[in-house]
Amino acid sequence: MSKQEGENMNEVKEALRNIEQNYKLFLQQQFTFIAALQHTRENAHDLIRPVASISQVQSYMDHYCNNTTDRRILNMFLNICSDLSRLCQKLEAVHSGNNVTNGILERCKLLLSHSNDLSAIRAKYPHDVVNHLSCNEAKNHYGGVVSLIPIVLDCMKEWVTHTEKLPQRVLQNVSGGSAVSEKRAPQDTPARVAPSQTPPAVHLGAQTSASNKDNVVVQGSKRVWKKLNDTENDREKLKGPWKPPGRHAF
Repeated sequence: MSKQEGENMNEVKEALRNIEQNYKLFLQQQFTFIAALQHTRENAHDLIRPVASISQVQSYMDHYCNNTTDRRILNMFLNICSDLSRLCQKLEAVHSGNNVTNGILERCKLLLSHSNDLSAIRAKYPHDVVNHLSCNEAKNHYGGVVSLIPIVLDCMKEWVTHTEKLPQRVLQNVSGGSAVSEKRAPQDTPARVAPSQTPPAVHLGAQTSASNKDNVVVQGSKRVWKKLNDTENDREKLKGPWKPPGRHAF
């Protein structure tokens, strides 16, 4: 990764942290958000269908919001979604990525599309936004819309993690070795090459010793076998006959 790309990545992570901080403030007001959606749905006479898209929330705020509290919290939700959309555009400019990171980015863009149907998505552990809803609210009305932001944030953090690993992987693929070995100083190179340049004479003694041990088998010469047998016989003669220990030993 170039210096410029590194700086851009730092900007991305800083923007992501800021969005997370704003989301934490929003999360503390989830009941206010649900109440605002309920009020505007009643005003719109739209109590049957789920809140299933960003454009639906935008429409409620623009046309059916009658108090500042509801407008403030709905606007906060829409602003976070807009910030995430802008960050998606920045992610595309930071790094070309690969199939994995591009797939993550495409999912983020799809989720943040104003017309995308959010009714089927659910944020899972460790997120507990759905658990703060009643069973009816979670299943039929708000489970998808409250899950949108945490899911997108997780995807973006996953994108950052994968992208930061890309340079090391590319280097390994190109060099056929580890990135660490490629970063060694040039003077280390002879140390790695030296073993292959060592002349065979260094191991000659060990090889000769091993060859001597197998000499009888390799040569298969009757004369060598005879010499070995004669040597053993001479040793037996020198020892003399065996005598039992004790008084008859002499």
